[in-house]
Amino acid sequence: MATSTKKRVTINEIAQLAGTSKTTVSFYLNGHTDRMSRETLKRIKQAISETGYEPSPLARSMNAKQTYLIGIVVGDIANHFSNQIVKGIDSVASEAGYRLLISSSNFDRDDERAYIERLLAVGVDGFIVQPTARFREVAKVISEAGKHLVFFDSKYYDYTSSWVKTDNYEATYEAIEACLAKGYERVLVVAAQPQLLSSRVERFGGCVDALEAHEVPHEEYVIPDSGVAVEDLATWLHDRLDRNATPTLVFAPNCWALPDVYIAMRDFYTNMPDQVGLLGFDNTDWASIASPSVSTIVQPAYREGQQAARILIDLIKGAGKVDLHQVLPCDMHWGSSTR
Repeated sequence: MATSTKKRVTINEIAQLAGTSKTTVSFYLNGHTDRMSRETLKRIKQAISETGYEPSPLARSMNAKQTYLIGIVVGDIANHFSNQIVKGIDSVASEAGYRLLISSSNFDRDDERAYIERLLAVGVDGFIVQPTARFREVAKVISEAGKHLVFFDSKYYDYTSSWVKTDNYEATYEAIEACLAKGYERVLVVAAQPQLLSSRVERFGGCVDALEAHEVPHEEYVIPDSGVAVEDLATWLHDRLDRNATPTLVFAPNCWALPDVYIAMRDFYTNMPDQVGLLGFDNTDWASIASPSVSTIVQPAYREGQQAARILIDLIKGAGKVDLHQVLPCDMHWGSSTR
């Protein structure tokens, strides 16, 4: 059976069906309808309804101050957390008539800046960004272009901005405390340098404060900028776990690093959860079905994306109806990697 491709309706065809000019239809699409008669408005609306016409973002940008495009920059588009964030953003943005242009920085500052500059060249109305640890210089470029910016996952210390994030400190403190109550007497923290990213600072702070409150010792493995070196981490873990009978928890606060940390701990799966435990963040797509399953602090990613979109669209409209700084609660998913 032959298939056919649906032809895209043009603004010229709408004008012909409505018995008016292309310019008049363009004015209608961009909200400049004060001087139009009710009959003209009715004919254009009917032509659009009958044809299912949707103006392209590029066409709108040529005739309006807005492009109805939002630039999204995530750290890793393959990450389940980022995927849910984008879906949440789209659920709100599409309803308001916006489309998304999505880029993945891979947590690389040069890639991040390159994508931001390309999105500015396209003319996006604003940005929703998961920042790298050195985002401040890029944020200046966005500000100078007169575009609005909303951070998600982390706010950036020492930079005034709009943001939506989760209660990282409280969630981490409570999860670590719960693990200590189950009998872990030592903690190994595997994390990237906190620098100025609030999510890293708060998670590390929540962990250390909980440990100090209960006088529990800890050691740190600092993940280099190049990412987790699985074999190096495995060696570091063996040096600290092979001949130590103390029940030890490994905490991986960076969700992008948890898969590699899990792989580095493969020699200790049989020791979980009694002698060795593992606690991480997010990765809900695989953490619950892995063997052993992984205990994770889970952020409400979809809702976080929705709130980020609401903040940005409110800023673009200048409505002032949405709180520009929002903190959402995390949840806890216990797996067999902890007691």
